[in-house]
Amino acid sequence: MQCLEYIQALDPGLTAITFVGLYIASTVLFFPGLLITMAAGLLFGPLKGTALVSLGSVTGASLAFLIGRYLARNWVSKKAKSSPRFRALDEAIGKEGAKVVFLLRLSPVFPYNLLNYALGLTRVKFGSYLLASWIGMLPGTLLYVYLGSLAGNIASLATGTYPENSTSQWALFGVGLLATIIVTVYVTKIAKRELDSAARSPSSTA
Repeated sequence: MQCLEYIQALDPGLTAITFVGLYIASTVLFFPGLLITMAAGLLFGPLKGTALVSLGSVTGASLAFLIGRYLARNWVSKKAKSSPRFRALDEAIGKEGAKVVFLLRLSPVFPYNLLNYALGLTRVKFGSYLLASWIGMLPGTLLYVYLGSLAGNIASLATGTYPENSTSQWALFGVGLLATIIVTVYVTKIAKRELDSAARSPSSTA
């Protein structure tokens, strides 16, 4: 909360840079990103907010991936490889790579921050991971940034209360929000079905 209020009070030229830096740090350090994502909608609006969250989340996810692959492999391995689902998904990633990463981003099997590190243990190439993560995280990012844009101030994000607005403005927000939720739920259901199918398929003999 205090960090977000500090960013909100910054000179406009520093706000975006500071926000992206905060998002990267929160991703690497396992801090929940939901409130920060929603704050982007309040601070920057839906479009610019989505772009900045996307930049911060993908950069943070990439750093975590590289740390998991090269610097903290043993620690991450203990956290992730105890899961039978992870072992099945590792096999699926070995066969289909970026497709499975993309589906994981749409319908996360692991918490977002742990998933970033855990995927560093798989056989997916970094470039494929980067592109699939960026595209796969966009629907959820847009949804929560849009929700945040409805708030009047940082405090209202934490409490879930939103200011009064005109009927026409709320109607516009409501239609856009409903469309975003429908699309997000739809692609999430598809992703879950595809992931379950990938995890059940026999491992490749190649």
